[in-house]
Amino acid sequence: MHARDILKHEKHRSFKYPNRKWTYYQEWNKAIFLHWEVNPELIEPYLPKGIKLDIINGKTWLSLVAFDMNNIGIKNVPKIPYISDFQEINIRVYVIYNNKPSVYFLSMEGSKKASCVLLKMLSKFPYRFSRMNRNETDYSSQNSVFNDCFHVSYKLDNKPVQKDEIDLWLTERYAVFQDYKRHIIEYDVHHIEWPMQNIVTNKLEINYPRFKHLINNRPHKIHFSSGVQVLTWNKVKHPI
Repeated sequence: MHARDILKHEKHRSFKYPNRKWTYYQEWNKAIFLHWEVNPELIEPYLPKGIKLDIINGKTWLSLVAFDMNNIGIKNVPKIPYISDFQEINIRVYVIYNNKPSVYFLSMEGSKKASCVLLKMLSKFPYRFSRMNRNETDYSSQNSVFNDCFHVSYKLDNKPVQKDEIDLWLTERYAVFQDYKRHIIEYDVHHIEWPMQNIVTNKLEINYPRFKHLINNRPHKIHFSSGVQVLTWNKVKHPI
């Protein structure tokens, strides 16, 4: 799908995308979404000053998203093949800042060292390298520095998901906010509504010691998506 066609799909958004030219292109493919409902007071200590926790039905959520990052690059600039494609796992929570429902990352891992170094330098996101392997039925990650590990064995159900209010609340997020030094960095993103299908996990092992009080049981919701093409606008800095 061409960028101009992606931009025509906007009715699913809760706010309009910026009235300026987008800068970056990327694809988030074969995404596994694992979601946990958590008490808000457990998440609030992780948030920087000024970022407000988003709440639904008196609760908030934490999600682990494992996917393939593909074709990442700057508009009209040739992509660097090795750096542009890698596996990523992020752990995110749901926030509101600048009147935008958005996400805030507690953790970001990539499968290539060079990609993590470059993206951390350019985006200011907290990327770090982890060893990852993926095939059509398994996705695994290991980080010896943080003692983090993740493994899921799964199969897909081709029936589309009948999305409820919480499904949309969790997935249709079109801004990212991250703290860096004395600023909150804002990125606006846009894509079509996530196509979703059901996934059956045959085996699921997750151990992130820093978040063991948040991820300590089976997810309350699990989704799979074939993926979306993503347009991203250049970052905006807000002083803290």
